[in-house]
Amino acid sequence: MGPSDEELISRVQKHDNRHAFAVLVRRYQSEIRNTLRRFTRGNEALADDLAQETFVKIHRYIGDFRGESSFRTWIYQVAYRCFLDEQRKHRPDTEEVAEHHLVTEEPHEGEAFMRDFNRAMAMLSDEQRQAVHFSLQRGFAHPEIADIMNLPVGTVKTHILRGRNKLQELLSEWQEENSDEPR
Repeated sequence: MGPSDEELISRVQKHDNRHAFAVLVRRYQSEIRNTLRRFTRGNEALADDLAQETFVKIHRYIGDFRGESSFRTWIYQVAYRCFLDEQRKHRPDTEEVAEHHLVTEEPHEGEAFMRDFNRAMAMLSDEQRQAVHFSLQRGFAHPEIADIMNLPVGTVKTHILRGRNKLQELLSEWQEENSDEPR
């Protein structure tokens, strides 16, 4: 399995061990990129830039990491703040939805569900979408999401509850509409 995050962090903090940092990057880069792609609504170039900025900041500030939260939570917190900073600078860029992801052929059932799920996620408020993503798709607990998003736990719970309810409503409406069609 390899060394734990704590062991790798210690090596980086004490000895500026670049190999240990590279292991941490490899361990988390796909998760971070995928999350940022969802937040940027499919803008892969922007998501990749934000992921790179995240890991540059992680390297720069890893000496300040004290383990008060998990390293994974801390990485997501840095990535989320990079996203928010970018969103404040270039609000119109993050509002674009990548149209090239539309499926033109008849999708398989799983693909159809994911298409509908992604469409429904796009209809949530930014805060709901992000909180639901951290909860359902990344498996963070409410207190961890609160740390990442810098919000009170109660607010996070509200965003998740409202987001999940809206998703259920939208997906059940779409399922009812599609159940009338012959297969």
